[in-house]
Amino acid sequence: MPATEEEGAAAAAVAEEEAYEQEDGDGEEYDEDEEEGYEFGDAADAAQCVEMAERGPGGAVATVSIRDFEALAALSRKRKALPAEEPPQGDEASKRRRQQGELSEAESANLFDQLMEGFGLRRKKRRRSKDGKRKGRARGRRSRCSPEVIKKLGDATLLFTENRFKEAIPILHEIVRIAPNLPNSYNLLGSIYKENGEIDKAINFVMLAAYVSPKDVSLWKKLIDLALKKEDAALARHCVIKAMRADPEDVGLKFDCANIYRTLGDCHKAAEIYEQIVGIHPSNTVARRAAAQMYRDSGQIDKAIDLLEDFINAQTSNIDWGLLDLLISLRLRNDAHGEALRQIKKAQLVLGSGHKLPVRLQAKAVICHAYLGDLKHAEVFLQSVHLGRSKENADMVKEVASTLQSLGQYEYALKFYSMMEDVAVHNDGGSYVEAARCYMVMGDKGKAIPYLYKALEGMEDNVDVRITLSSLLVDENKSDEAIKLLSPPENTELQSADIPDHQKPWWLDGEVRMQLAKLYYNKGMMEKFVETIFLPILETLDIEYANRKVKMNRKLTNDVLQERTKVLGEARQDSVFQGCRPIASTAELVKANRARKLLEKRAAESNEDTIRDDTRRAKQKPPLPGLLTNVENHQLVLDLCRTLALLQRYFEALQIINHALRLGNDPLSDDIKEELRSLGAEIAYRALDPSPGFDYVRYVVHKHPQSISAWNSYYKVTSRTEEKGHFKFLLRARRDPKCVPPKIISGHRFTAISQHQSAVRDYLEAYKLDPENPLINLCVGSSLINLSLGFRLQNKNQCIVQAFAFLYKCLRIGSNRQEALYNIARAYHHVGLKTLAVIYYEKVLAMEVEDHPIPKLPFEEDLQEHQDFRPGYCDLRREAAFNLHLIYKESGATDLARRILKTYCSI
Repeated sequence: MPATEEEGAAAAAVAEEEAYEQEDGDGEEYDEDEEEGYEFGDAADAAQCVEMAERGPGGAVATVSIRDFEALAALSRKRKALPAEEPPQGDEASKRRRQQGELSEAESANLFDQLMEGFGLRRKKRRRSKDGKRKGRARGRRSRCSPEVIKKLGDATLLFTENRFKEAIPILHEIVRIAPNLPNSYNLLGSIYKENGEIDKAINFVMLAAYVSPKDVSLWKKLIDLALKKEDAALARHCVIKAMRADPEDVGLKFDCANIYRTLGDCHKAAEIYEQIVGIHPSNTVARRAAAQMYRDSGQIDKAIDLLEDFINAQTSNIDWGLLDLLISLRLRNDAHGEALRQIKKAQLVLGSGHKLPVRLQAKAVICHAYLGDLKHAEVFLQSVHLGRSKENADMVKEVASTLQSLGQYEYALKFYSMMEDVAVHNDGGSYVEAARCYMVMGDKGKAIPYLYKALEGMEDNVDVRITLSSLLVDENKSDEAIKLLSPPENTELQSADIPDHQKPWWLDGEVRMQLAKLYYNKGMMEKFVETIFLPILETLDIEYANRKVKMNRKLTNDVLQERTKVLGEARQDSVFQGCRPIASTAELVKANRARKLLEKRAAESNEDTIRDDTRRAKQKPPLPGLLTNVENHQLVLDLCRTLALLQRYFEALQIINHALRLGNDPLSDDIKEELRSLGAEIAYRALDPSPGFDYVRYVVHKHPQSISAWNSYYKVTSRTEEKGHFKFLLRARRDPKCVPPKIISGHRFTAISQHQSAVRDYLEAYKLDPENPLINLCVGSSLINLSLGFRLQNKNQCIVQAFAFLYKCLRIGSNRQEALYNIARAYHHVGLKTLAVIYYEKVLAMEVEDHPIPKLPFEEDLQEHQDFRPGYCDLRREAAFNLHLIYKESGATDLARRILKTYCSI
């Protein structure tokens, strides 16, 4: 169109608008309480808005906040309605307004106008009479459009009906330029983009049309459909509220709004809107039922009862059985069993004696009578009522059965659970489980087993049912059947597959593994027991230890903050209108806003090089979650360690012991930990390499310093290890003035490395504490003999005399035992006093000693090891004869030496 024509069309439109305003001023008065509309200031603003609305997702769109728009509009209307008051003066009032996020009326009016001007919209000016009433005819009675606009709009509509959208869009743009405040052009543009599948652009244009003409309910309804199609709940709620303001009497809009709140889970608001519908149409039973259900779901049982009771009591015929059933359910939920029963009897009176109540009400009557202690009606119901297969019947029977079960009437409950087989369309096994529980409570566990087997047919992956069934089988002496029930299938691929925790099959569940392991242990199947439970326990102990090292992060992570901000809704970058009020409670919105500000602050403080995922390593879920929390499972850890030690799998046993003890003091009891440490010491004593268990041996002797068995184990372990760490421990232990064994062991250690002077010192310290001990006297005597043979000792004879004094004391304490005589003979032989040695060797030959079993440590008594010792292993005559023949041979008495060997040392 030429510029001159454009100017002419604009002038004609301005002249027509002026004439319309003059006509409004001279017309009749009318008072209309309507929501004010908004208009574009000029064609340039409208064109800019259209350009913004047509931009695709991701484009830079200057947006206006709907939330601010609504809040400021409300403040503006409030400012007009209330008398003029002076705003609070002083710093305290302004500070309070800033803290609460409120604005003064003047500030709100200025900001409201700035928002509208920034978008290109301004409030429509209306002339009003002096008495406050608007004059002139009502809006919409006369068209404001010029003939040119009407013609172009008709052409665009025709092109739209012919699906020639590309040709229609430029014409509609031209209409927007000529008549920027005509909603039809924006609506038609929205319809075009809707047909093209561009829902976001369609919402933008229909929203513009709705805000230009806010009283047009059809536009808001169209927006509701588009928002639901886009699954934008916040926008749908915003539009339906706007539509309800435009037409408060439209029941369909109220249903839509209530359904939206119901879908969002806001039961209280949904109930209030349904109740508004009931207030408009009291006979609308659908809305009444929905309102009662929403009040029930929101916990307001009394409100739901009041809503239903008045309506049902007013019915003298044609009773709504659905509402009555809901009312009875609410009464039962409120524990008003007598009131519920009176309501049922009243319905029977209305129905007449010749007719029966619906089956659901009969079932409710059985429940009421059961609570009141009358069970004969349950028997009547079982005999007279015959139900078909349906989900409703199954739910009804299950409700009656569970009620009777909760009341302790297990026999009647079993009868109703047996009905479930005839009425259930698909029995998932829940009724069988409850029937089995009834039998278990009644003490008849044998009858519960078949029901649990039936339950497993429909719920194979239910771990609780499987474990319960296995326990019952064990009680019935069917351990093999219980093991088969808990054993994994033969398909090894399923067992070794890397499956997420929430998808793992039942045989990988921790409770199943522990139960199966206990069954193997009780049956004596030790290899199977270890194979089943070793790796899960080891992994569980590892994970529990790792979880204890995970520090709790007091700062909220970015993931948590982003999760909180989700309630604010995603920013509609492709939408002209932004900021629809989110669907959340006030507390959630406060948290979300704080989280958003904190995220923005962290983003501002960080740069691209330092931005990292700040999520801490989360705690892992162990394969046996109840291993440490349940005290009964602690014995399982101890049994596994004992079994591994019995199977001589010492390294694996020490692995479990080490991992269990490093958890600290909390998980395991003191008794279990003591037994584990004792078992570790026992393993160190038995194993070929005692080094891994040396710490446990050291702990045992530290805990029991006066125990000879503990020190014997310690000495045997240290004599076979090459580690030097035990020397420091032994040095500290021998400083105890009342502990003898470490002093003796220290003397043995010095004797082994030929440091006889130090050995004598340690032996003499032990002698001071226990002078009547034959072993200590023998050790002191033998050490002094060895010391006397050294080259640097000056008074050797005195040392030898002292040595023999201790040896003779050992002989006296031992009552002339063969061993003591042999030691004296060997000492004389060693220092060269062979004549005296011959005397004592002959005394040894003259004595005969019976064999005695070799002493064992406490944990060695249960070992079934076969020790093949030949007769005479406790007799020292052969050793004495051999030494005596050496003396005879050295002195030249070879015949005598030969006779001694032939007599005592021949085979």
